[in-house]
Amino acid sequence: MLEPKSLLRLATFALLFSAASYGLSLEQIKSSDVQATMHLEKIVLGSGCFWGAEKRYEALPGVIDAESGYADGKGFKATYRNITAHSRRLDEHNYAEVVQVTYNSNIISVDTLLKNYFESHDPTQKNRQGNDVGTQYRSIVLTTTQQQVTVANALKTKYQAKLTNAGFGVIKTIVKPLAEFFPAEEYHQNYLAKNPNGYCPDHSTGVVFDKTADENIDNSTLLKGKQIVIIDSRSYCPYCEKLKKDVLNDYQGTIALTFRKADQLSGLTIKSATWATPTILFLENGKEVYARQGYVTKEEFYKALGAFKLGDSEAYRVAFSARTDSPFCKQYDIFKNTPDGQFVDKLSGAPLFDTDDRFTSGTGWLSFTNPIGESVTMHEDNSYGMQRIEIRSKSTGIHLGHVFPGEGPKGEDRYCINATVLEFVPRKNS
Repeated sequence: MLEPKSLLRLATFALLFSAASYGLSLEQIKSSDVQATMHLEKIVLGSGCFWGAEKRYEALPGVIDAESGYADGKGFKATYRNITAHSRRLDEHNYAEVVQVTYNSNIISVDTLLKNYFESHDPTQKNRQGNDVGTQYRSIVLTTTQQQVTVANALKTKYQAKLTNAGFGVIKTIVKPLAEFFPAEEYHQNYLAKNPNGYCPDHSTGVVFDKTADENIDNSTLLKGKQIVIIDSRSYCPYCEKLKKDVLNDYQGTIALTFRKADQLSGLTIKSATWATPTILFLENGKEVYARQGYVTKEEFYKALGAFKLGDSEAYRVAFSARTDSPFCKQYDIFKNTPDGQFVDKLSGAPLFDTDDRFTSGTGWLSFTNPIGESVTMHEDNSYGMQRIEIRSKSTGIHLGHVFPGEGPKGEDRYCINATVLEFVPRKNS
């Protein structure tokens, strides 16, 4: 399936090919011809800071391009430095931060586009979105067709009724024709792609035009024990998707991981701000213990989870400070004679060692002849005046122990592993 921008290029090529067939010159092919063929329309939308909005619009099927810029101001040059000057914070003639959206009306209707717009921010806030305060952050729809005016005003009325029922105030969104759009500086374009480790500001009210299955969320299970809650975005958030892909999709740990929107946290005691997506909440009995805002690497996630799950314990020091269990420790005694099954990473739940490869070495530490697949990584360790090969979990990077070549029962390698950083999962039907 072709991307929207590829479709635009394809349409341009088709027109040029047709022109050549009829002996037309390139000068006779106008951009308006391509626009008509593609049913392209433009609309300019302001909903606060343009960084996150630009990427969200581009993710909508049928949107050809989204460009950050400035509009609806006068009296000075439209630049980021000028519009964010403290002296213009309350200037009604200031330019607004906006996104010019080019879309194919055959693929996405202006109705769908504007529903996404209203749902993605809080239109009842005047000259602000969350902590961003100033006239440049005003909610505004700048139209280029009469249909856009009609649809925008109709949706504004419809959304007002829904917001009123939900306890919100009056919509402050301005709807007016576009006079002129000024593209923002290059460093603002595709900002999220240029800054891959951050968060998307999400100031949505949670009120939607069409009912969804997740309107009545039951958080009762989150009130018991330790829980991980990820605050996700209602609209497209590249940082949320990256966190899922890099970290969360492979998580198999015993602490349950649940996704929620910022307005779906009723009954929970949350201390941190919840407008940034993703935000990771570590809860115990429904109360926030710790939170991380924005994208985090796998290493950062598991170190935070380690502190939450293991606390100030021998297991934490083994995992993150490369310490060693005491020989014949309590956990070793529990694990040395378990039935058939697998030993997994205590944080990620990833399988590491199998009981089929376990043997009694007499050393006081769990010993195996092999790890499971490629579940561990090896590292040079010259600490304490010794030359050893350290073993770490591939999924989390935590320290597991060491491997000693040729020390197995039949001359195999001996993987000497700390029991406190493992959990045991019995084999099914064993």
